[in-house]
Amino acid sequence: MNPEKKKQIRDFIDSLDKQEQIWANGYLEGLLQEGSPMPNLPAKPLGENKKITIAYGTESGNSKKIANLFASRAKQEGIHAKLVSLDQYRLADLPKEEYFLTVISTQGEGEPPASAKKFYDHIHQNGFKLPKLKYGVLALGDTSYPMFCKAGEDVDHQLGHLGGERIVDIQRCDVDFEQEASTWMNDVLQKLSGSKVDNLAPVKTTKKPGGKKIYQGEILTNINLNDRGSSKQTHHIEIGCEEVFYKPGDSLGLVPFNPTVTVEDIIALTGIDQERTFVHRNDTYTAYELLHKKLNIVYLPERVVAKYAVHVEQEIPAVKTGLLDLLKKYPVKDAAHFEVFLQQLEPTTPRLYSIASSLESLDGEVHLTVAKDAYTLEEELKYGLCSDHLCSLKAGDKIEFYIHHNDQFRLPQDDQDVIMIGPGTGIAPFRAFLSERESAGAAGRNWLFYGDQHFTTDFLYQTELQQWLESGVLSMLDVAFSRDQAEKIYVQHKIKSRANEFIQWLQNGAFLYVCGAKKMSEDVEKTILDLIEKSGAGLNPTAYLDELKSNGRYLKDVY
Repeated sequence: MNPEKKKQIRDFIDSLDKQEQIWANGYLEGLLQEGSPMPNLPAKPLGENKKITIAYGTESGNSKKIANLFASRAKQEGIHAKLVSLDQYRLADLPKEEYFLTVISTQGEGEPPASAKKFYDHIHQNGFKLPKLKYGVLALGDTSYPMFCKAGEDVDHQLGHLGGERIVDIQRCDVDFEQEASTWMNDVLQKLSGSKVDNLAPVKTTKKPGGKKIYQGEILTNINLNDRGSSKQTHHIEIGCEEVFYKPGDSLGLVPFNPTVTVEDIIALTGIDQERTFVHRNDTYTAYELLHKKLNIVYLPERVVAKYAVHVEQEIPAVKTGLLDLLKKYPVKDAAHFEVFLQQLEPTTPRLYSIASSLESLDGEVHLTVAKDAYTLEEELKYGLCSDHLCSLKAGDKIEFYIHHNDQFRLPQDDQDVIMIGPGTGIAPFRAFLSERESAGAAGRNWLFYGDQHFTTDFLYQTELQQWLESGVLSMLDVAFSRDQAEKIYVQHKIKSRANEFIQWLQNGAFLYVCGAKKMSEDVEKTILDLIEKSGAGLNPTAYLDELKSNGRYLKDVY
């Protein structure tokens, strides 16, 4: 495009207010996706007196995309739409709202995304009423998980409980959400406009290869990165798959199989015919297949234990336990009795692992950094179901997986600086970042903070990191090994020791990334807030971090 046209577009965009820019964005997106001719520009007058708030809570970015498109379509109908992320929404405004629409996803065990947690907790405190509110909820989820769309269901229920009136019923959407989302938007706009509006074309998103596709891979390498004497096992696992597609920041997802010995013990104990077939989520499986590959039998949540207690008519403590232990202590009457409960078991929850490689440097491979989870339960040493499964795989073993795309944890432009904070297995996505930037010849500087217990036994990817430091791919590397001295030193202490440079990088536009345990991320954030407050730059710490978040410069992948 020539400079004159660029200037004309820039001048036109600058002449628009925020809501008009949102409309223009959605309008152009619609043109590109549908290839439709230019429609008439004047907005329809149907809902010109309506003002609505569209708030979104997102983890992977889909809720934000839908909310943006919804706002632009509302504008086309003459409806004034305020668009806001739930982590930026002023909670004090909720009782004043007349029309409130939210698009919210569900994570893990029915939890809201991190960006919606503050809002979710607020509406569940029950300290207020919302008699003026008219609302609607579009819930995004994944039927692979037991608590499908639970966060959206909770929000829908609670807004009603507080006195709000539903504009339309909640819409639950699976990973293929396009048609359902469009139908919901159409229903909402018809209600708001008071008359029929033009049917909306399905939401169109850019579908990259590998969205929810199940890949067939082969283990190429599986080595323990920790040296002898370490209290940990952290495995570097390389998987070969020629057609795999992902970007740095994405995760690999898989559903682990239950141990064969556990399945066989359950079959022997209950007397169930392992070849008897059952319908599970519209497919037919044998009892053995269900117990081995589909159902959660190793770590039953308390809600499932409570169901079992009712089924066997026994008083059972509300604790997390395994199905085999339950059957031994509180046996079923016979095989038929067990068959009934079998169908109340929940599917195994997929596990996600940050990808530790870049396709730019390793075509047809995906690497993982997996810590073998070990813990003691009732004086017995146990291991995490998925981490134990992965760490036991050998070269040549086959593995099924999918790619979980995460557009909320991406590298910036090549000329931007990045600060990465990733102790332990939190190093995984940053190994991918550095590989990508090395392959791209990125000009931006890279600063990594890494930590673990001991330098000699727990320095993951030490040789690679030192090579990147020597070659200049890594501009700075700060490491903290907590158990190598009397006083424990963590990554936040290293950040504090580099306070001036750290703040200077941020002030100069660096992007900040944190990956690893949630407790670590909270400690790191407290340290950064303290550094900002003491920087002498006259900044409001909380407001400054919030601004970084809203500008996409402070990104977290924590667990």
